Amino acid sequence: MLFQFIGGLGLFLFGIKYLGEGLQNSAGDRLRNLLDSLTTNTFTGILAGLFVTMLIQSSSATTVLTVGLVNARMLSLRQAVGIIMGANIGTTFTAFIIGFDAASFGLPLLAAGAFFVFFIRDYKYVFIGRILFGLGGLFYGLQLMGAGMEPLQSSMDFKNITEHLNHQPFLGIALGTIATMILQSSSATVGILQQMFSMDLIHLTGALPVLFGDNIGTTITAVIAAVGASQNAKRAALVHVLFNVIGTIIFVIFFVPYKGLIEWISGSLQLQPTMEIAFAHGIFNVGNVIILFPFISLLVFTVSKLIKDDEWSVDNKTVKLDQKVINSSPEFALHQARQELLKMAAYSREGLNQALLFFQTRKNKHADIAMQYEEEINRFDRQITKFLVKLSIHSLSKNESTEHTMLLNLCKDIERVGDHIKNMIDMVCFMARNNIKLSEVTTRDFENMMMLTQSCLTKAIISLETNDKRMAEEVLTIEDDIDEMEKTLRKKHIQDINNNLSTGQESVVYVDFISNLERIGDHSVNIAEAVLER
Repeated sequence: MLFQFIGGLGLFLFGIKYLGEGLQNSAGDRLRNLLDSLTTNTFTGILAGLFVTMLIQSSSATTVLTVGLVNARMLSLRQAVGIIMGANIGTTFTAFIIGFDAASFGLPLLAAGAFFVFFIRDYKYVFIGRILFGLGGLFYGLQLMGAGMEPLQSSMDFKNITEHLNHQPFLGIALGTIATMILQSSSATVGILQQMFSMDLIHLTGALPVLFGDNIGTTITAVIAAVGASQNAKRAALVHVLFNVIGTIIFVIFFVPYKGLIEWISGSLQLQPTMEIAFAHGIFNVGNVIILFPFISLLVFTVSKLIKDDEWSVDNKTVKLDQKVINSSPEFALHQARQELLKMAAYSREGLNQALLFFQTRKNKHADIAMQYEEEINRFDRQITKFLVKLSIHSLSKNESTEHTMLLNLCKDIERVGDHIKNMIDMVCFMARNNIKLSEVTTRDFENMMMLTQSCLTKAIISLETNDKRMAEEVLTIEDDIDEMEKTLRKKHIQDINNNLSTGQESVVYVDFISNLERIGDHSVNIAEAVLER
């Protein structure tokens, strides 16, 4: 009985995963862009969350994706709330699929899906095969689970346990929450509940609280995804938890009319038991969205108060690029792009400062700030580049064309500075994890080279901002010193290796560290040369 049940559960989970992958691949792998583009307001965010969850067959995956987008500052917290609400509705789609009595089609669907996957070369049909195979696995897995649970119908011990659930709603909520946390899939726990209810192993009074718990348990994945993420990402995960917990409290308070509504719908539509649970699941989530929709601002305010910004959070500046001026005034469009590029450059300078502080103090807050700056640099790079590419199709004067090319090139130079800063942070973390300690002389050499590179980048950015050609020339001189220092340190390091004074791990860190600093110097020179050529 146990093997048949857990084997069926495994096939069911695999079927959901394979079905979601097939649907996602068929629609094209553009879900992040879809979420980003469809969330112009909370209502469209709900529709986006609903559609994506139906597509990938996992509300947990949608919320984790949303937390990632919030962490990358591609979505605001308010937009994320709408997507999370939509995901909660979308997850009921699987329960409705299960609600149709299609278990007998499981094996034929598995066979058809396998045929498409293994014998047809066209990728479009391979994805269709995955969808069919996933559905077949889902239905046949349910059939196996049902067969595995059949002996429980005659077990008095099990009936006594489920009888407790009929009189202890909070026990049912806890059971549903824990089961979903363990399986990491509310679709699986709801599917098991549907099978138990259809076999009369549990009554509706006991099944509904378990259903509430299933919805709470599914939030654990988003919570795990938010660990170590930005404050807004943590808030998005907390919104998901609060949304389902508040919904559970409301529906527990109004449990009697809610249960009566389910029974009335079931009787009126002559629903099968599995479909009755599917309707209960759908009504809970849709009702929860309707009830809490007017209070979205309050939800956002609450989580913002509960999870406060750290004192070191990076200012999330808006990239101010007006798409309308591209057609009307290319000259002003270039001016806008230049101003945003200077903000981006300032972030690279601050990021390098934090990297130096992290190297000196090993305090994680400096690494976190540096990584936030690096994320912001990437965001500016994407938007400025996209803006300049759109501008390139318009007629530009010779001077405008020169400025346009310069800005595109500088954007990439500054973005690469951010990448080198990230590399240095990673290397310091590697040193800490592997207990690699540099000698006092080596540490002092690194600090000197970092400060020299810091000075080089700072002067390059100031020269760009003020069009100071004399300072730009200073950058070229400092970069020569950086190159010379890099050569000297490399020779010194080779001598240490020959004298067995350096290990292999130290060698990797040493060479990569000074190489990243030297590359930042090169990008600083590119900025300075752009100033000299104007």
